[in-house]
Amino acid sequence: MTVIENKTRGFGRLVIVDLMRGVAIALMVIYHFCFDLAYFGFAGFDFYNDAFWLNFRTFILSLFLFLVGISLVLATRKGINIRRFMERLLRIVGAALLVSIGTWWLFGDRFVFFGVLHFIALASLLGLLFVRKPVIALVLGVALLVIGNMAQFAWFDQPGWRWIGLMTHKPATEDYVPLLPWFGVVLAGIYAGSVLLQKKRLERLNNTLPANTAPVRFLAFSGRHSLLIYLLHQPLLFGSLELYIKVFGQ
Repeated sequence: MTVIENKTRGFGRLVIVDLMRGVAIALMVIYHFCFDLAYFGFAGFDFYNDAFWLNFRTFILSLFLFLVGISLVLATRKGINIRRFMERLLRIVGAALLVSIGTWWLFGDRFVFFGVLHFIALASLLGLLFVRKPVIALVLGVALLVIGNMAQFAWFDQPGWRWIGLMTHKPATEDYVPLLPWFGVVLAGIYAGSVLLQKKRLERLNNTLPANTAPVRFLAFSGRHSLLIYLLHQPLLFGSLELYIKVFGQ
C-alpha cells in the first residue's frame, strides 16, 4: 500500500498533523455555513443557547488549539528558526487584524477583538516557553483549564482585560477565545506532541496514511492552507447567501 512519506514539510510539519488540521477546518466550514443559514433566516439553529452547537464549537476549537501545541513542538524540535517563526507569526497577526476590521464593518460593536487568530498569535509566543518543559506544560494546562472554567472576577469585565478571560459574562462579540481557559488546551497539545514525538508515534502514524485516497490528500492540503481557508471561507459563504437572497429572495 502506498503511504505518505514521513518527511517534514515547511515549518517542521508532518502530514498526519496537516490531516487532523484539515478535519478541523472542514468541521469549521460546516459550522459557519450553518451559522450563516441561521443568520439569514434559512434555518432556526440557536448557536448561543443550544447545547449541540455550543459543544460543536468547543470541539472544533479544542482540536485546532491542541494541534497548535503539537505543531509548536514539531516546529522547534531542532531549535527555533526565528525567521520562519516570525514570518508565520506576522501572517497570523495580519490575518487577525483583517478579521477585526472585517467584522467591525459587518457587525459594528460586535466585532472580533480577540478571536481564534488573535489567540493563536499570543499562544504561539507563550508556548515557546514550554516546548522543552512538557510536564510543566501539562500541569499548568490542567490548572488553566480548571481556573478558566470556574473562576470569575468583575475586574476582567473591563475592556482592556477581556482578552485574558475570567469574565463574569461573555462579551458581545462574534468570536471570543480568551487566554484562559484556552491556553490550557495548547499546553496539553505541547505535552502530547512531546510524548508522541519522543516515542516516535507521530512518525509511525504518519507512515500508515494511505496517500492514494482522495480524502487524505484533500484534508492534508486543506490543513496546510488552513489560514487561507479560514480567511476566505466565511466571506465566500456569507456573500453567496447574500447574493442568493438578492437574486431569488428569501
